[in-house]
Amino acid sequence: MEIKTSYAAKFHLPEQILKEYYCPQLTADFSPSDYEREFCESDEIPSLISVDLYKVLDWLHGSDLPKPLEKEVCEIPVLLYVSDFSTQHLLFHYDGTPQSANLIKRYIALFSNLISDSKATIISPSFIPKSKIREEQEIIQLVSQSTRETSFIKFNFSRIGDFWSYAVKQNCTLLVTTKEYQADLAKVLFHFYKGKMWSSRLSFYLSV
Repeated sequence: MEIKTSYAAKFHLPEQILKEYYCPQLTADFSPSDYEREFCESDEIPSLISVDLYKVLDWLHGSDLPKPLEKEVCEIPVLLYVSDFSTQHLLFHYDGTPQSANLIKRYIALFSNLISDSKATIISPSFIPKSKIREEQEIIQLVSQSTRETSFIKFNFSRIGDFWSYAVKQNCTLLVTTKEYQADLAKVLFHFYKGKMWSSRLSFYLSV
């Protein structure tokens, strides 16, 4: 069996806290703290990298200032998970761009076996150009067909802190958003860890 190269070199994070998954679709009993149980015949690029959020926080607080998780942003999705990882209440960030739509589509394709009984909330900008309305409706339909319950709201959130605060207040368990926010997310986690607004139930899925 060919040994796959570790992707730790692409991250600031220590190699021992990264886990790589290669299956194009996760199984219903997926646990981000466990290594993949079956060998997937696929290309050499992982479909997901999971990282224990609390180990990330320990790493962040080992520095004077927070820094991004990745040295260079790569296309591999990253799951920052808490010990009680759950897909019970998903929060999707749709910003009106094709990249955001594709991010949500890829997440659903990867996690489809885990979200059929999930509650989902989609946050979209208050203003969407007419040219994007069809794409927005397609995303709403896809999420609705893939989850038990879906709600759609419009907010002009522009910072990851806005999404994080909303997710905490609404008891969301997983925030699905873009890697463009990873540097700011590191700052939020660095400053608010174990504060009044902290949630021990919220995990993060970051992708491009």
